[in-house]
Amino acid sequence: MATVNDTEFSDIYVIPDGTAYIWGRKTPSGLVPTEPDDYYEFLQALIDTYDGQNPSYLVKFKGLNYRVERTVTMEGQQFCARKMPYKIPELNKLGIEEHLAQYLRSLSGAPGMILLAGTTGSGKTTTIAALLREYLTTDGGYAFTLEDPIEMPLDGTYKTTKGELGICKQMNPPGGSWEAGLRSMLRSKPRYVYLGEIREPIIASEALRAAISGHLVLSTIHASTVSDAVQSIVKYAAASGISEEMAYDLAGNGILAVLHQELVGVPKRPKIEYVFANPDATKGDQVRGIIKSGKLNLSTTIEQQRIRLERGLKLFE
Repeated sequence: MATVNDTEFSDIYVIPDGTAYIWGRKTPSGLVPTEPDDYYEFLQALIDTYDGQNPSYLVKFKGLNYRVERTVTMEGQQFCARKMPYKIPELNKLGIEEHLAQYLRSLSGAPGMILLAGTTGSGKTTTIAALLREYLTTDGGYAFTLEDPIEMPLDGTYKTTKGELGICKQMNPPGGSWEAGLRSMLRSKPRYVYLGEIREPIIASEALRAAISGHLVLSTIHASTVSDAVQSIVKYAAASGISEEMAYDLAGNGILAVLHQELVGVPKRPKIEYVFANPDATKGDQVRGIIKSGKLNLSTTIEQQRIRLERGLKLFE
């Protein structure tokens, strides 16, 4: 018997007449209709869970989480539901190049922000959650996540290879306030802070300040390139009431890494462009200087860092 949970897909699209479609896997985007045995039970859960206000919400269906986006067309309501995994995949199972994965692992003890950019459906959430899981299982420590809706099953206790523990707690913005949620999180003194997505001005500026104050902040943002991601978080931070010059300075001091991910090929695999700042913020660093200047011509630095990592060379002395 084929069930919704057992059917292989990342997203299921339900149009107003109730027909559901998933990726056909023969071309990068082609869709095919699907109707698992418990599909209408699943459809009813999509309809019933909607609270009449927030079009982005979480549906729990037979032990599995689905992130749902509800929209309304001229023909009625429709849904896009993204299937969340039963457990967080290991970083080395995602298809990320090993030299990049190895460097990302090395940043677990550093302060700063790791910002992962991409479009909707590019796998940002899975990658950043897998990275946080890697830190918790390798070095342990206390992690707090702030998400709306909560997507990946990160909450719990992790045993490290050295016999110590990592602990992760997940929360929604209390009363819908990301600002109050983030400030509450920081008062709990977590080692790692995971924000589901940078999408509010105050969150951008507070997250960067948290990165400067010693936390390792992991988050995602919608952007089409590494440079666009930096520009986006600066614009968000400036919109919180600080000057654009101060926002660039805040980003230059706070950013540890910016990555842009897209999924390519059949089957789809991550293609990642990246730039890293020196984990030792007291030392001179080209990337921090470029960000602070506001002239975000990072293409040369991106290429230089890619070559160094591929050759097994140190990025920073």
